[in-house]
Amino acid sequence: MSQAALPSRSRAVRSRAELTSAIATAYERIERDQHRNCWVYVRPMAEALAEAENLAGRGAQGEFLPLLGVPFGVKDNIDVAGMSTTAACPSFAHVAERSARCVERLIAAGAICLGKTNLDQFATGLSGARSPHGACPSAADDRYVAGGSSSGSAVAVASGHIAFSLGTDTGGSGRIPAGFNGIIGVKPTVGLVSSRGLVPNCPTLDCPSIFCNSAAEGKLLLGLVEGFDDEDPYSRQAPGLSSVFPREFHFGRISARQLNSFGMPECDALYERACERLVRLGGQAIEIDFTPFTEAGEMLFSGPWIAERYASISRLLDIDQGELLEVTRKVLHSAAQFTGADAFAAQHRLLKLRRQVRLFFEEMDVLVVPTAPRPYTIADMLQDPIKLNNSLGYYSYFANLLDLCAVALPNAALPTGMPMGVTLLAPAWHDHALLDFASRWQPDEGGALFGLKVYSPAAG
Repeated sequence: MSQAALPSRSRAVRSRAELTSAIATAYERIERDQHRNCWVYVRPMAEALAEAENLAGRGAQGEFLPLLGVPFGVKDNIDVAGMSTTAACPSFAHVAERSARCVERLIAAGAICLGKTNLDQFATGLSGARSPHGACPSAADDRYVAGGSSSGSAVAVASGHIAFSLGTDTGGSGRIPAGFNGIIGVKPTVGLVSSRGLVPNCPTLDCPSIFCNSAAEGKLLLGLVEGFDDEDPYSRQAPGLSSVFPREFHFGRISARQLNSFGMPECDALYERACERLVRLGGQAIEIDFTPFTEAGEMLFSGPWIAERYASISRLLDIDQGELLEVTRKVLHSAAQFTGADAFAAQHRLLKLRRQVRLFFEEMDVLVVPTAPRPYTIADMLQDPIKLNNSLGYYSYFANLLDLCAVALPNAALPTGMPMGVTLLAPAWHDHALLDFASRWQPDEGGALFGLKVYSPAAG
């Protein structure tokens, strides 16, 4: 990304004192919030301060560093050179010799990685409650799940530990935690951002994701990490679309009869309010049949794509069985019921579903859905970890299978104070147009980007 392409307020050279203060604040908050279990590893503060000192000097000499001294975290299924990657399974741990490509680009831009964040083991889950390091609660209410599998990455941003973080998203892991923590979640088109350096889950569907506090930050960060990677067999060449959504736009919405909040209708009411807000922003609502989306979504964990997950992780099942959580084992072994014929039949059906969805997008610019149907308490999730987890993916499982990009946005809070989000989706390669559109939902308030912001219901 060129210097001219960046917002001017992101280019200011911050002083050593400012950088040191930001790092000190980050570590104070990390220490304060240990009960949230959002970090697997935090590098020594002295190392981060020394890196900040070096970066400040480089910036003072005129070096172009768009993320000068900005602290960030990385989900612990993404490699950071010199740090251990565990995927929340200690016996899988190995020290990365090389950073994932997305991490390399952020560090080259001047960002400071403070450590590795907690996740559902092997990124198998949407709750944030499937980790040997402890369940990760929402930054808004410790009783409720943070959402997963990128739980720690979202909670660390919402708790003001870091300015942004990297997660991953196969079936909603970069969106649901954003919704339950009142922040932004950017899920790129699959293949737009290299997945080299990620612990594979479903490699044909995996993508790095971004958590941050504004659409402007998300657009800047995506511009830094995107790009074709010859070393990643799943990387795709972007066609170079430059589309923007019109001021008067059409948005797809789910009809009231197809909404499913799994017994919490007040969540449906928040979705209706979001649709009303889009109309006030210049949108015209189009009710769509949500059936093709739910059918595609069921293929991910209730269909043959679970076999791709098993194929990717099966070699890891020889690790210390005591460190593989029982719920992880159950999910992976469910793949045994599917045959090769099942997999091909599902792929053929998916192509038809993609065609149906493409036709929908000929009539609408963007689709809006709830980010998750409803929140669950950690206690409830631990009592019924598979059924409740799967219900969380009702509005998210389909996105990568249908080749859509997405941005999860804060919407409103329930009476309990738990934030609930909405997600905007568009066809592949419309990522930047979607983030520009997201800025209409969350207007830019000015001021410096990448501050350490703590979630509050008023802000969310």
